[in-house]
Amino acid sequence: MGLSTHVLDTMHGGPAAGMAVALYTTQGDTATLVRAFTLNHDGRSDAPLYDSTTLKKGTYRLVFDVAGYFRARGVALPEPNFLDKVTLDFGVAHPDQHYHVPLLVSPWSYSTYRGS
Repeated sequence: MGLSTHVLDTMHGGPAAGMAVALYTTQGDTATLVRAFTLNHDGRSDAPLYDSTTLKKGTYRLVFDVAGYFRARGVALPEPNFLDKVTLDFGVAHPDQHYHVPLLVSPWSYSTYRGS
């Protein structure tokens, strides 16, 4: 239970190991950094972003450094590149449930959904 994320690199067909991610709480236009981390070999954080006792009802933001990740992988990106940072704003209405926020990403597209 709690909050987790997972990033899959659809260009290379695997986890986005080494991608930088930042988690924020949001209130209106104000965002407060909770933590910044780097995804592990499986494209996940090493620990839950929030566990079931610390996740609260409210709004959150995950920011994924997509361009930095693909540059580090040696992908030649145009200047300016199409995607730089992918920002996902989402709400947690039921903190007693698990919120999993996966990201499927390439240098030119992304998709997300509420996973389980």
